[in-house]
Amino acid sequence: MTEKVPSISEAEWEVMNVLWEKSPQTAKDVITSLQGQKDWKAKTVRTLLDRLVQKGVAGVNREQRVYTFYPLYSQNKCQRAEAASFIKRIYGGTMKSMLVQFMEEDSLSEEDIKELKSILDERPKKKN
Repeated sequence: MTEKVPSISEAEWEVMNVLWEKSPQTAKDVITSLQGQKDWKAKTVRTLLDRLVQKGVAGVNREQRVYTFYPLYSQNKCQRAEAASFIKRIYGGTMKSMLVQFMEEDSLSEEDIKELKSILDERPKKKN
């Protein structure tokens, strides 16, 4: 059975991206990293960090004078959980429906199609 990754908001993803880039970090470090990207107040970032800790997605080291934050899940694990949630909500849980829609959009180049075919060809077959 796989471990369920808690769902996080779009704003929380921004904070997690900073933590995945480099950890552990103080709240001040995270605020500084996000200053160039977001127009958020320091209190907003601290609130997002607190939410991530409460959800169990980020951890906090309280043993030092200045608390440091770090991710409890890998970026890949969170991306997979988010993708699965998206496919379930929007496409009824079937990836095939999503892929068909993307293919019908005509937004894939010939190179993209070749790459996808190659990935599918290399994918191990599931045993029934």
